[in-house]
Amino acid sequence: MNLKKVLLLIDGEQPKQLPDFSGYDLVCATDGAYRFLAENNLTPDFISGDFDSLESLPQNIEAISTPDQDYTDFEKILRILHNKGYVNIDVYGASGKEQDHFLGNLSAAIKWKSKLNLTFFDNYGYYFLADNFTKIADCKNKTVSLVPLPEAQGITTDGLKYALADEPLTFGKRIGTRNEAISNEVIIIFKRGVLFVFVND
Repeated sequence: MNLKKVLLLIDGEQPKQLPDFSGYDLVCATDGAYRFLAENNLTPDFISGDFDSLESLPQNIEAISTPDQDYTDFEKILRILHNKGYVNIDVYGASGKEQDHFLGNLSAAIKWKSKLNLTFFDNYGYYFLADNFTKIADCKNKTVSLVPLPEAQGITTDGLKYALADEPLTFGKRIGTRNEAISNEVIIIFKRGVLFVFVND
């Protein structure tokens, strides 16, 4: 297992600021997102896609063609990273723009949960799929939302203003949006299901 860290940029709402690339062992992007990097004089290690959005391919960057239209560019580049042995991936540009793309990206995250550790960052905070025991640090006074897709059972929390004690959440019935962290560390435990956690400043 390759524990090195990857920065992946995809073609949603582009970040107002990207982190320092030196904190990552690999930087990559889908072809649509590559334009943002090029405009900001940033160079990824590789790009992938069908390249229909690029007038010409960069000569100094590995370009992996993925023309299969049965999968999104996000899923295809996740498969490439998995095949290269990478596990820990920070994803930028997964939300914003067309909301069907955003929901498709959440679906892909669920599909790859057992193989990849994905953390998504946008201009408002970050979000991820919770493990059955999840600890969030440095979050006091931040907004924490728990969103099941479609349900999560036996949720217990510590460190949130509105605590849950062995309770279910179900999309379309009751979800846990806009809670508040009242301590610097929040713990979330749940027994089964799928649970996204959103942490916003």
